[in-house]
Amino acid sequence: MNIALFSPNQKAYSETFIQAHKNGLKGKVFYYYGAGQNIRLENTSRKSTANLVQKVWGRISGKPTFNVQDWLQNSLAENNIDVALVEYGNHAHHLLPVFQDNDIPLVVHFHGYDAVRKDIVKGCDNYREVFKRANKVIAVSKKMQKSLEQMGCAKDKLVHTACGANPAFKEISPNFSKKQLLSVGRFVDKKAPYYTLLAFSKVVQSHPEAKLTMAGTGPLWDTCVNLSKHLGLESRVTFLGVVTPETIQELLRETQVFVQHSITTSNGDQEGTPVGVMEASLAGVPVVATRHAGIPDVILDGETGYLVQEHDVDLMAQRIGALLGDVSLSKKMGDAGKKLASENFTLDHHLDAVNKTLKEAVA
Repeated sequence: MNIALFSPNQKAYSETFIQAHKNGLKGKVFYYYGAGQNIRLENTSRKSTANLVQKVWGRISGKPTFNVQDWLQNSLAENNIDVALVEYGNHAHHLLPVFQDNDIPLVVHFHGYDAVRKDIVKGCDNYREVFKRANKVIAVSKKMQKSLEQMGCAKDKLVHTACGANPAFKEISPNFSKKQLLSVGRFVDKKAPYYTLLAFSKVVQSHPEAKLTMAGTGPLWDTCVNLSKHLGLESRVTFLGVVTPETIQELLRETQVFVQHSITTSNGDQEGTPVGVMEASLAGVPVVATRHAGIPDVILDGETGYLVQEHDVDLMAQRIGALLGDVSLSKKMGDAGKKLASENFTLDHHLDAVNKTLKEAVA
């Protein structure tokens, strides 16, 4: 099966699921990345002889002649594409003209902001045409699945599968020897890293030996670094920046609690189901997070970790403190999380679901 995989970004560090799709889909994957006039097919030149003639004519006439829609349609035909998988609903919306004049089965994979941000959804006309043209629509959380159905997507087109954690995280055995907290994710509004810092500032009052490591980068990086200084946490908080999955695995071996305080932003932006949460749970580390988007699908409150309401810094601090003060509880919840994640939320589970969906779309 020849699969056209479309993504607006080629190698965004936080989009590990796209690399997983490139490497794990069953078939030959043709990877189209970029947006607008800047879409490329990886490892090839998009300029055919016809396009070269158009380019020369464009220089002579002074008129732009390259049409990315025509090029894409020709490329899909030349590569005998059997099915297209488009990452992000808004990217699928912009690519609709490419698929209106052919009968290539189309699978659209929503991930988070594309399903909930008010300006994005409105700009895509509530995805009316996307839902109509798509053969299948993938949602990464139960909440998202319900939301897309309420927007108008036919129930029989919807498929729920979280992106899943790499099975390598299952091999981790946390030692729980240190009061170490870990937070992994972009420093952006919906992940609210400043709330994690505020909760930690309360935790150290009863656990002065506790440490927090924060991995990732983003527009709120400087804000959080400055906040840690203001709170007097400079010696207790480490900011690592972008790290590899292997580094995260090493960090989880020394982690007692994984923390994620995701929130819904003023423009409606939300997570899908955070991969970092699934990785921590698969590693056997209890998670303290918010009741947000797909997190409750993965973290069972009081069983595999604790959930608090968005913005509730005080209760988050209390839950973290309860785990730091009881290693046996941390291990019990971590073991329960590992079992739940290994049975439901690995990358293998996700790839099986996507491969099945692609086959059904073609059939």
